[in-house]
Amino acid sequence: MKLLESGAGELFQPPDPDGFREWVHTRKNTKMVDKVMTEQEAVAKFVNDGDYIGTELYGTVRAPMSLVRETIRQEKKHLRVAGQGIHEIDLLLAADLVDTLDITYIAWEVYGISSCLRRAVESGRVKTTDWSNGGITWRFKAAAMGVPFLPIRSMLGTDTLKYSAAKVVEDPFTGKPVCLIPALFLDVGLIHVHKADKYGNCRVEGISGFVHELSRASKKLIVSTEEIVSTDEIRKYPEQTVIPYYLVDAVVEAKYGSHPGEMCYRYWRDGEHMQTFLKDSADPAKTKAYLDKWVYGVKTHDEYVNLVGMDRLRQLESEIGGR
Repeated sequence: MKLLESGAGELFQPPDPDGFREWVHTRKNTKMVDKVMTEQEAVAKFVNDGDYIGTELYGTVRAPMSLVRETIRQEKKHLRVAGQGIHEIDLLLAADLVDTLDITYIAWEVYGISSCLRRAVESGRVKTTDWSNGGITWRFKAAAMGVPFLPIRSMLGTDTLKYSAAKVVEDPFTGKPVCLIPALFLDVGLIHVHKADKYGNCRVEGISGFVHELSRASKKLIVSTEEIVSTDEIRKYPEQTVIPYYLVDAVVEAKYGSHPGEMCYRYWRDGEHMQTFLKDSADPAKTKAYLDKWVYGVKTHDEYVNLVGMDRLRQLESEIGGR
């Protein structure tokens, strides 16, 4: 194929489908065994310094916040991160644990622009490469398919392409330009779900995001869940299992694990909490104070829940009914 254009962004995780396949076949435990752990055990066992990690979903929906907070508490350094997130990415950046970031957007949706990301990038401390929302999802899809890239028409003619690591080639069938998106294989995937059994069979209610793709693009997969249910319950509706057990390495029970984000049909986002953080994060000293209180100041997710308070969490549960 004739190469027409290359993005100027750095490819932080070159595609290696054969290496990924060999790793899974020789090093991953795909047996149907009890995988329930605490968040401390799961992060200590499966997340290493220098790993490339990815979080799912995007915005404030179903974010694996309890797992991210534990990753920060354990100070896993020099992480490379794929981010469609908001709060979880900001916390990792604020804790100075990230070296590179494949990113899709920088805004806290309707709330504003991330000060943590701006400081990290403008200082030169963190390198970034741009992708569209669809682009990074298709990178996971390529990895899930076991191919080195996928051809797409999205991103053509945009500045997103200009600052990405994608390439534009001449389609050998039509002669027209097509964008090639490189597969993105993760060392560790972090996903929060509604229900899981002890083996790692998982259900997601409502928007599924890119849970199928990211779970299949991860060498190691840590799943946190609002509740652990019986395998008999999972087997009643097998078509609802979006992540099968053999992809999962650890299952962590974490009710309210997405807070301050929301969980479809369970609780609404804590807008007051998030807006306060966003405002205060413009000041590095206040950002550190937030980490000291809400991350380092609690040893477990249960302690975090107690700090938020059940009255506030019940209120967020009641708000979901009107949306």
